[in-house]
Amino acid sequence: MTYNIHHANPPSKPNFIDVDAIAAAINKQQPDIVALQEVDVNTRRSGLNEAVLLAEKTKMNFYFAKAIDHDGGDYGVAILSKYALSGGTTHKLPTLAGTNGEPRVLATAHIIVNGKELTIACTHLDAQGSDTNRVLQINTIMEILQHEKNPVILSGDFNATPGGTVINTLDKFFLRTCLQNCAFTIPQDAPTKEIDFIATRPSPAFTVKSHKVVDEKYASDHLPVVVRLQVN
Repeated sequence: MTYNIHHANPPSKPNFIDVDAIAAAINKQQPDIVALQEVDVNTRRSGLNEAVLLAEKTKMNFYFAKAIDHDGGDYGVAILSKYALSGGTTHKLPTLAGTNGEPRVLATAHIIVNGKELTIACTHLDAQGSDTNRVLQINTIMEILQHEKNPVILSGDFNATPGGTVINTLDKFFLRTCLQNCAFTIPQDAPTKEIDFIATRPSPAFTVKSHKVVDEKYASDHLPVVVRLQVN
């Protein structure tokens, strides 16, 4: 699963934090691995370590990757996994000076499935109107992950739609789990864009058994994407 959780703030309830709703959305799908974006850790607005709480409520292991200081705490992305996680690493991504782009990161960690080590990667690219920082960031991610010897599952909120430079770059190196007639992921109440993706490399390492966008309209401003992969 990949899920931008909007710091566990339901869009219909400003200034309200509902970690239980995010946990319930995850648990209902029973994923083995979850890539989370917009995770608060001990910020004033949330008052909670959402990474720890979600790991506890889903009975998963976790790795949190801080992107920025925010509101008295930390803010970034996280990986949840029913498998043991090792080698958790936070890779800082570039932002062009003068663009006022918010710093972004790529989180990576390793799991072992049926005796095979896999690399799990999670990111959240720049949200500005211009692709400038997203292009820098996706190129950096591709450079980082090309050095991974393991098969890789890359998930996240790319803030870009298929057909543009960012996703075209992703598609040069990775195989997205849905390429045609894919459901939109944002906004949650009446989705009009697909910007949340799961992709694998190399393609022979995985077989996509199913891909779906979950119709969960309350918990976040994004809909979660759930994919069932067979490790070959």
